[in-house]
Amino acid sequence: MKISDLLIKDRINLDVKSTNKVDVIKELAKLHEKTGVLNDYDGYVKALMAREEQSSTGIGEGIAIPHAKTEFVKEPALAMGRKPEGIDYDSLDGEPATLFFMIAAPDGANNTHIETLARLSQLLLDDDFKAALENAKTADEVLEIINKAEAEKFAEEEKKEAAPAQTPSDENAPYIIAATACPTGIAHTYMAAEALKKAADEMGINIKVETNGADGRKNVLTDEDIKKATGVILAINRNIEVDRFDGKPLIQVEAKEGINNAKALIQQVLDGKAPIFHASGSSAASSESSSSEKKGLYKHLLSGVSYMLPLVISGGILIALAFLVDTLSGNGGAGAEYGSKAPLAKMLKDIGGQAFGLFVPVLAGYIAYSISERAALAAGLVAGAIASAGGSGFIGALLGGFLAGYVVQGLVKALSGMPRSLSGLKMILLYPVLSVLITGVAMVLVINPFAAIINNALNTWLNGMSGSSAVLLGAVLGGMMAIDMGGPVNKAAYVFGSGTLAATMTSGGSLPMAAVMAGGMVPPIAIALASSIFKNKFTDEEREAGLTNYIMGFSFITEGAIPYAAADPTRVIPASVIGSAIAGALTGLFNIKIPAPHGGILVMALSNNFFLYLVAVIIGSIVAAFVLGTLKPVVKKD
Repeated sequence: MKISDLLIKDRINLDVKSTNKVDVIKELAKLHEKTGVLNDYDGYVKALMAREEQSSTGIGEGIAIPHAKTEFVKEPALAMGRKPEGIDYDSLDGEPATLFFMIAAPDGANNTHIETLARLSQLLLDDDFKAALENAKTADEVLEIINKAEAEKFAEEEKKEAAPAQTPSDENAPYIIAATACPTGIAHTYMAAEALKKAADEMGINIKVETNGADGRKNVLTDEDIKKATGVILAINRNIEVDRFDGKPLIQVEAKEGINNAKALIQQVLDGKAPIFHASGSSAASSESSSSEKKGLYKHLLSGVSYMLPLVISGGILIALAFLVDTLSGNGGAGAEYGSKAPLAKMLKDIGGQAFGLFVPVLAGYIAYSISERAALAAGLVAGAIASAGGSGFIGALLGGFLAGYVVQGLVKALSGMPRSLSGLKMILLYPVLSVLITGVAMVLVINPFAAIINNALNTWLNGMSGSSAVLLGAVLGGMMAIDMGGPVNKAAYVFGSGTLAATMTSGGSLPMAAVMAGGMVPPIAIALASSIFKNKFTDEEREAGLTNYIMGFSFITEGAIPYAAADPTRVIPASVIGSAIAGALTGLFNIKIPAPHGGILVMALSNNFFLYLVAVIIGSIVAAFVLGTLKPVVKKD
């Protein structure tokens, strides 16, 4: 469907009055309502906002394309708005948006809105087209500009699509292939494709670009295309099939890089600077995870932790609830059967135990997966299971996960000389058998005995921790949570705290985890308190935003403090570290233990002393708030 079929004069507003994202969406939605496109305005707005929650439709370069496919739309339609001075639309490039195109599509519209988005995205990549829209005086002029551009652009595209095949017109000319993809499969997917084609045309290079969009794969690269290609460019932000490019020079970047630096990417391939891609046996890769060379040990660790946490959280909370049920049932003194005496308690503990028991193998499995993708998953899971059964626990799983990942990397290189026709055999037979064997033997003979000694010593230390050692550890972990608020130091403390849960579950939970959670809660709460108490030291906007930090802080979302820390790091960070360290130290002093690694105040209720735990967090927050209030200068009024 053409853009000109969906956009009419009465749905063009060249003088948008709204000054924020939500109001712009509502104002443009009114254009659809007034022209009879909707059967429920409020429902349509909710659908638009739900789409924005997935990811911003502000695609960058001053453009936003809000859209929804919903039952509240009668027929496909397009509305346009313009605000020359721009508004903050949470765009992907952080820049204000000035041009808005809102697409309404009914359920069962056969991807009408996706096709229109694809056309819009490609046209908007043309600076002259954008400039013409920004300078248009009337709605009629806008329609004329769009109709002309669409007719010229897509008439040419249709001719190309009708050609027998996209192969080089000059057999001696370089032939490059590319694939584009973005999280939503809409704007950036097609903009990156268009930018690469445009750059190749200007450079006299032949190119074929596959788009992995919301409407499926288009212009799919064939085996013949791949064989002929000089090199491959992947401009992607999500998983696509990549094993097909085995042995080809390949550059992988984000979709945005494909839009902004298309010529440089093509030139890099032409200059022979693209590294040779070796398939690991995985069928997919993403711009964030396919190249293990780009990832450090820390990122691999966090990848494993991210998959582990749901199991730790669910298992830990269910086990804690089992203890709570037995306590309320009068079975608090049940000894070894505590937590399993009442039927409900036993069921909760059994389910929680199964979830909790999986976290060590999953941690190792997904560390390995992060390093060498799907080919390493089996060996990683086996390494984690051996660590769990052999007593080396969390520490053994860490070592085993890294070992499995790098063993598969070595196997990939060692078997790279095999014929491509045997690639399937490598993935199905050779990689799993050899990696499980090598990793398993190393775990049983070397890693497990060594890591078990460390793990048992850690367990003994944690279970016997009290007094000054608990206070000191609590202060260190709490302070670490506030140093970079979600950065490497914060995550290091968090990983340590969550890792101690397995060793301390039978004794009621982890003291280090309690200190970590307390330390992470303090910065946002302290900022909320400071902005409420020292009002003359914060702007109106900071005070308003500060109120949400009460909720974020008590929910254990440390990142709520980041905007304030970024704006005033020399005052916010020291104050937060002091308060978080105090909160962590107090949890150690009060011997607070907690059975789960997340949840904030809700999970605090499952600790061994909710009242004292809350006191520790509040005292730390108050201290940090007053330190911050003392350090900050009074805001000067204009």
